[in-house]
Amino acid sequence: MKKLLYITDQDEYVDHSFIAPLFETYLKKYLTIDIVYFTEFKSDFERKDSHRFTMPTRYKNVLLDELNRNDVYIGSYDYVMVRNDISIMQLILKEKKKYHYKTAFRLSIPKRRVQIRCCIAEGETTFLDKLTDKFKTFNETKIINECDAFLPTSPSMHKEFFPNVTAKTIICPPGIDPKMLHPNIQHGGEEKRFFYSGTLDKVREFETVLDAFSLLDSNTWKLIISTRDPEYAHQLVSQYKGLENNIEIHNAKTKEELLDLIAKADIGVALLPDYPVYNTSTPVKIFDYYTSAIPCIMTNTEHTNTVFTDCNDAWFCQFERNSIKEKLEYIISLNKESIAEVGTKGQQRLLDIKNYEKIAEDIATELEAL
Repeated sequence: MKKLLYITDQDEYVDHSFIAPLFETYLKKYLTIDIVYFTEFKSDFERKDSHRFTMPTRYKNVLLDELNRNDVYIGSYDYVMVRNDISIMQLILKEKKKYHYKTAFRLSIPKRRVQIRCCIAEGETTFLDKLTDKFKTFNETKIINECDAFLPTSPSMHKEFFPNVTAKTIICPPGIDPKMLHPNIQHGGEEKRFFYSGTLDKVREFETVLDAFSLLDSNTWKLIISTRDPEYAHQLVSQYKGLENNIEIHNAKTKEELLDLIAKADIGVALLPDYPVYNTSTPVKIFDYYTSAIPCIMTNTEHTNTVFTDCNDAWFCQFERNSIKEKLEYIISLNKESIAEVGTKGQQRLLDIKNYEKIAEDIATELEAL
């Protein structure tokens, strides 16, 4: 079986909900996969197990030497894939002739564009940042074109952020893990329970969603929020005095804890501003919701409406408070059986087209063809 070294840009302590199912479970049916994580908190290389390694960030510039020194022989790999970090990708390309591996660059998120969008949300000037981004994107494009493969999350991410990359493209989307399906727990309350999972900050403009909820005439609903920054969530919700009794705030520490919370809800909320940093891939939270067959209200974008169908396996609206309000009213008017049916259809849709088992098979086939 051929070997793949996957060099991540992630710290060992962050959520690996995307890496774990695809690279640690399903791709291993086709490849032997070793994964490198980085850490700011340790001074020495560490083996987490036989296939997962933790490297101090101070060794990034001499990564291959340090791996070889710790008996992770680079010459044993058929493929070396780098996630998001273009400087490490350069190092890997420089040693390609020496070790004879195939190279791949994985783009999971355009981090610079996200930062620029955050600056805009904070009211900061971004003119120089945008110029710098164009220059860096030009140089990064040249580096990625030296690779054997480019793995963006979606075709639209490729088109939007790296349109001039001509390396072989292998789409590497998020997906639903068939081994993680949770039962949809039907609660006994009369209210419709909405659930939002994820970051809350100025760039996500969640106040637009809260504005929509504040316009509802009905009070037969509850909004449950799970976020890593509950203090920010409390500050945001406190601005809506009429909503505080309808909103609960949690901080799920693990994936299992999050899925347990989701399973007790009726509708997932994946409403995000219609910006390229959000609308060029399916938000991971959507897969979390449908893992428990919880149907989702989401922003109507070119990407989401190629996956789902409005009022069949999901609900669409524009990211504008009146549009959101109208769709919320419609959902609240439905009986629980109708809502559950939308969730079941959405889960099956993802199992059919965004299933990690099939994604892994496709990626393995494409890598073998390099």
